[in-house]
Amino acid sequence: MKSALRVGLVGYGLAGSVFHAPLIAATEGLALDTIVTSSPERREQARGEFPAVRFADSPEELWDRSGELDLVVVASPNKTHVPLAAAALRSGLPVVVDKPVAGTAAEARELAALAEERGLLISVFQNRRWDSDFLTLRRLLANGELGEVQRFESRFERWRPQLKGGWRESGDPQEIGGLLYDLGSHVVDQALALFGPALRVYAEADVRRPGAEADDDTFIAVTHAGGVRSHLYVSATAAQLGPRFRVLGSRAGYVKYGLDPQEAALREGRRPGPGEPAWGVEPESAWGRVGAGESPLTGGGRPLATVPGAYPAYYAAVERALRERTAPPVTVEEAAAALDVLEAALRSARDGVTVELSS
Repeated sequence: MKSALRVGLVGYGLAGSVFHAPLIAATEGLALDTIVTSSPERREQARGEFPAVRFADSPEELWDRSGELDLVVVASPNKTHVPLAAAALRSGLPVVVDKPVAGTAAEARELAALAEERGLLISVFQNRRWDSDFLTLRRLLANGELGEVQRFESRFERWRPQLKGGWRESGDPQEIGGLLYDLGSHVVDQALALFGPALRVYAEADVRRPGAEADDDTFIAVTHAGGVRSHLYVSATAAQLGPRFRVLGSRAGYVKYGLDPQEAALREGRRPGPGEPAWGVEPESAWGRVGAGESPLTGGGRPLATVPGAYPAYYAAVERALRERTAPPVTVEEAAAALDVLEAALRSARDGVTVELSS
């Protein structure tokens, strides 16, 4: 039997505790070895679920023990992603970095170059490529059921009128906060994965909530090289939520409401594995509809069963890439292309212009 690859996890906040630690632990061939957190409360929380895990106060302790680890996962605040990922690579450790991998595409490409120079894997955790609705749409496109796609509308909206505070809502550019880089990293990555490179970007970014410092209601329009237009919305101030996806093609459209169920399941303490045979499965009431010329709100179109979501597939692919030295499930080059769009959106919203990207 193959021995498990040992993983060090930097950070045990939302990303580390809800997403990375449970998914690493659920992946055959990976073992959660060490968690970096100096918080007694977070250590107690982690020890309750992972009794055998070790702890470190600082990432430097992982670099000192690099020979004992096979992978480092960076799930710390955004501003630390680049320096920690670079330090891991220089210590000889492959690395997975939560999104956004960096504040700029140039920094992301520097990380990619460093990884290539060292002959090490680096990947970006874009888990929403394994959302149930995204997988369903991919299947629809592969089967040609919508015809030629003309417009892709994607919404990641919430109703959070009260500020939570913390670095994610900080207006300090060093923190890389705000929804453009947070939820925007997801919707832009999905659009590029589905419809290819961006040629043109227009954006509107607003700070709506009293006392807010960072954008909390943002719209991005992307014109793809293949002709598809993506309209992407991220908001914390949506009093009525729009459809998660509305995709319009020359033959039919697909409309889907509601978020993938996996994040809610992870937050509730449920874990993928033999004890959850229906992991990622949506109830029929949440299915989207496919049709032409009729409103799905009045029963138009046919219901389409949602493909089960598959977050565990990300780390399974990372494990395979480490052992077989194949390409990771998400490359830094792909993340850099998304950052090109986010940077263009930032400039567009600031200056009120449409930004052209090189093809």
